[in-house]
Amino acid sequence: MDRRFSCPLKGGIETVVSFASDLEDLAKGIEEYGSNVLLVCDENTERYLFPSLPSIVLPSGEENKRLDSIEKILDKAFESGLGRDSLFVAIGGGVICDMTAFAASVYMRGARAVLVPTTLLSMVDASLGGKSGVDYGMVKNGVGTFFPSEEVIISIDTLNTLSEREYLCGVGEVVKHAFLSSDEKLFSFMKENRDKVLSRERETMERMVDLSLKVKMEFITKDPEEKKGIRSFLNLGHTFAHALEGVMSYSISHGEAVAWGVGRALECGVEMGITKKECYEASSSLLSLYPFSLGYRVEDPDLYLSIMHSDKKKSKGSVKFVLLEDMGKPMLTSVDDSLVRRLVEL
Repeated sequence: MDRRFSCPLKGGIETVVSFASDLEDLAKGIEEYGSNVLLVCDENTERYLFPSLPSIVLPSGEENKRLDSIEKILDKAFESGLGRDSLFVAIGGGVICDMTAFAASVYMRGARAVLVPTTLLSMVDASLGGKSGVDYGMVKNGVGTFFPSEEVIISIDTLNTLSEREYLCGVGEVVKHAFLSSDEKLFSFMKENRDKVLSRERETMERMVDLSLKVKMEFITKDPEEKKGIRSFLNLGHTFAHALEGVMSYSISHGEAVAWGVGRALECGVEMGITKKECYEASSSLLSLYPFSLGYRVEDPDLYLSIMHSDKKKSKGSVKFVLLEDMGKPMLTSVDDSLVRRLVEL
């Protein structure tokens, strides 16, 4: 197990990010946690379970990211006689990681959590940062807590099991990080290695995940207590994306929605005179290199705006959008509803 780096989080807590050399190394790492463990997975990742450890298999999909799933995890923990010092280990995508960390955060007022992300999206997004939760109504992650995991274990080999759509979902989040980075390493990497990224060449995927996580860690390190608003820049494209997910009843994947949302944010920045022309052209060019579905348009803009205004990231009653002034220079601002409507409707 290669313990790659530690990420400082809220309250002085750190999350260790480790890379397993292969699936056998991953299994060995999980076994080392001992028996005071609850493994949580879904139907796609139950292959990674150990018969000797308490475990629960939940239905897969965003539609199951609900409070009743949290109850099932807690029921299993109590049924297994686990104490407050127990460890909840998530093995799966962002939905499983978010829910497991949330369940751990409320079990006996706080157990412990380790995340084993098995999708590209969860590796570069959901696993690091300490955010946990579930969807509530049509509000994405409307209920949750900040609960950093002790460790994130990444096994690149799990990415070979993903569908093309699920893999591209994660690539969308990586491209977002490329636009936010203070240097051009990730942007250049994604531009120069497009074919290797799409063909899932192992060393390329590991380098991509490593670079992407370091961009996210850059923002977290600058604002570990989440008091400066810097971490909110990681939500580039997300205000547009979350409303699209809601209006489409989560039939679109999060990464697809984010790629679409970044496109809308770039257009929005140009319309408002915020985003430089060169930044827009370079960013749009990279987005177009990958087969994202960027053509979605909203049939019911009133419903879209209603969902958007329920976004949990509101500040003083106003929905805030992350826009780009230039590469690596995000900013937070309000956007008039009439412009949002024009950018998203048919």
